[in-house]
Amino acid sequence: MTIDQAYAQAEAITRTEARNFYYGIRLLPPAKRKGLCALYALARRIDDIGDDEAPLAEKTSALADVRKQLSDIDATTDPVMVAVADTARRYPVPLEAFEELIDGVEMDLSGATYDTFDDLRVYCRCVAGSIGRLCLSIFGTGTDPRAPLYADQLGIALQQTNILRDIREDLLLGRVYLPTAELAEHGVRLELDDQGALDDPDARLASYIEFAAGRAEHWYTLGLRLVPELDHRSSACCAAMAGIYHHLLIRIRRNPTQVYGQRLSLPATEKGRVALSALGRAVLPV
Repeated sequence: MTIDQAYAQAEAITRTEARNFYYGIRLLPPAKRKGLCALYALARRIDDIGDDEAPLAEKTSALADVRKQLSDIDATTDPVMVAVADTARRYPVPLEAFEELIDGVEMDLSGATYDTFDDLRVYCRCVAGSIGRLCLSIFGTGTDPRAPLYADQLGIALQQTNILRDIREDLLLGRVYLPTAELAEHGVRLELDDQGALDDPDARLASYIEFAAGRAEHWYTLGLRLVPELDHRSSACCAAMAGIYHHLLIRIRRNPTQVYGQRLSLPATEKGRVALSALGRAVLPV
């Protein structure tokens, strides 16, 4: 396995699995694109372990194995790890962010629930703020020392969007991420109706989703302060990745019932328009 082959495998994983992120990743120059694909491929592996239907003990063991490989990453022969190790030699990759991601997946495996938004924010920071900081290591930090904070906040914004989009799917898996104290305050009981859609006879869930989407919008405002700090291509990449999720949030906020019966996604044409718009705003040559 050569370095080039390792990167090729990581890019193939990213191209296949990163249905939203790859629209932005393609806007990076080749070296940064390879590096970000390597980081994404490992993050995807960790996430997939948590979502696998394997027994809990097997998933726990698999996460422990990833931790072990990270601790001695230069000795690994695994293609994705080889690509990550090479990326970490070329860029200031915070490998500990992968450890935080594993922490977040372990919260899922333990069946963790979240009383307040502050509790949920800890989880979001583990599973998504970590990804923001990993991306930033490839993008470059610019001159603002708060750039890692912005990257973290943007990741938290994206994760809130995921949570609101996937309320039904998560409930089917026995997972509830929405803060229990907030659900109680809004009089919401998460249940499915006879058709398998989210049950909301009094529109209380819709009202809550509008509230939570408004809060997520605030986190986008915080996190998108990162974009002007990046070079042109990195700025376009970041804006495209965040923009696709932001468009999803806008749709959810306008009509929360869209998430009741199916997993909402943007058409490929709309994702392409978001990416091209980000490219244009960065004034990049095509």
